[in-house]
Parts: sequence; structure tokens; C-alpha cells
Amino acid sequence: MLAGCRAPDRRLLVVVLVPSQDNPFFKAEADAAAARALELGYRVRVDAHNDDAYRQDNLVDAAIASNAAVLILDNAGADSSVSAVRRAARAGIKCFLIDRAINVTGLAKAQILSDNDQGAQLVAAEFARALGRKGDYVELLGRESDTNARVRTKGFHAVLDTLPRMKMVSAQSANWSQAEAFSKTETMLQAHGEIFGIIAGNDTMALGAAAAVKSAGLKGIVIVGFDGSPDAIAAISSGELEATTLQPAVLISRLAMDEADQMIKTGTTGKPELQIIPCELVTKANAGAYRNFERIQ
Repeated sequence: MLAGCRAPDRRLLVVVLVPSQDNPFFKAEADAAAARALELGYRVRVDAHNDDAYRQDNLVDAAIASNAAVLILDNAGADSSVSAVRRAARAGIKCFLIDRAINVTGLAKAQILSDNDQGAQLVAAEFARALGRKGDYVELLGRESDTNARVRTKGFHAVLDTLPRMKMVSAQSANWSQAEAFSKTETMLQAHGEIFGIIAGNDTMALGAAAAVKSAGLKGIVIVGFDGSPDAIAAISSGELEATTLQPAVLISRLAMDEADQMIKTGTTGKPELQIIPCELVTKANAGAYRNFERIQ
């Protein structure tokens, strides 16, 4: 070999695409998938599509041009992502979807998802218990175009709508945003005389609601979220939040990479395409057992 020349890296390429590398949930997904791929001997490229289907298309096309062997994707939309996954699959890339499904089967080798309905019902039951199953409450909804937002609110109401002494007096979308949740919560607190609880479609909005409650000088309002983020678990430990539901982001990402590796080596994952992973309720009693979107104890 000539001096100064480097042998080509013949390891297979894994491309990991997530909505954002700034959001701690999506960063945990990307980090876990990338770390497991490196452990298994692959090259890795990680990028974010910012929930923009056009940007996602370009990133998938780049993966195809790079002869990627595996695509691990938390996609930009159940319908808008179908064509990108189809192109990748036709190019011979083994596609593994995490966190969000697409509305077509048979293209991805696996779609590995948190059980958003089960997780929503878990935290809604804890929310009701903490409120004594009575009182007015408000809901902060996620982005209306996001399937998971709709599934979570449906799960919340599968529990809460059966309790006649609990009444939802307002529901507003805060688009997964902490700043927007702060603003929307301020408005709802001013508009309604006594609010006893706030149920939020993710932890980021729950933390925004908690900040608004604190800013208003109010106490005793029960607030719950969804995701199991480190900040939310710290807020549960300090008493600012009542509970959250942990989405096992790290577990799901590792499973996707392990199954991709098995498919490359054996031709099969040995699992069905659709795999639903249960969520876990996090309260002050067990908060110490979780860190960075995974159970550590």
C-alpha cells in the first residue's frame, strides 16, 4: 500500500434517520441505534429530517446513492413516508421503522413501535387516581398531523371518559412544544376557574404546563406527561409532575439494529413485521429505575 493511502472501509453502511437530534427522545433513538450498529461492525451515518417529508426524501435518496445496507427510520409521516420507504426497499436497503409506522405493510422488514394506546391508558389511570377520580382538567394535545398524538388522546379518553365526576373543560394543541404549552396553559388557567389536573401528550408539553402553573403561583395541580424523558423523570422526583409513561426508545432502537443484523446474516428477522413494545408507568416511587429512555434497574 502506498504511503498516505487508506484502505477502503468495506463495512456495510447503516443510515439512521430521526425527526430531530435536538429532541432528547429522538437523540436517544439515534444514539442507541448507532451505538449498536458500531458494536456489530457496521459503518453508521445519522441525520435528521425535521419532520419534513421533502428533506426525508433527499436523505433516503442519499442513502440509496451510498449503497446503504440498512435504513433505520423514525419517519416524517405515515402516508408521506411511504414512497421513500418503497424506493429504499426497491434499492435493496433493509428498512426498519421505529416509533412511527407507515400506512403500508410489506415494504419495511419491521415496524417496531411503542404501544402508545396502552401507555396512554396507563398514565391516564394514574392521573385519575391522583385526582381522586373527580374534578375539572385540561388536555394538551400533540401535533394534529402526528398519528401518535391521536392514538394517545384516544387512549387517555378510553379511561377518563368513563369517570363521570371528571370533566375536561378545555383541550388545545401545543404541537409537542414546551414554549407553546406554557402559553396555552396560561390561557387555560385564566379562562377556567378551578383546574385540578393537566394531561399532556408528551413530556415536553407537560414541563411547559408545570412552568406555567408555577409562574401563576398555583399549587396542587396534578400534571402528567408521556415519553419518560430525563427532564420529566427529574420533575417527577421533585414533585413538579405526577407521572409519565416511558416509551422504550433505546430498547426499540437496539431491537431494530439487532434484527437488521440478523436479517443480513440469516435472511430473516424471525419476527413479524409489526412489533408493539409495551410502555411503562413512571411515578415518584420508581423514578430512580429509569434513565435516558430505558429501564436501568
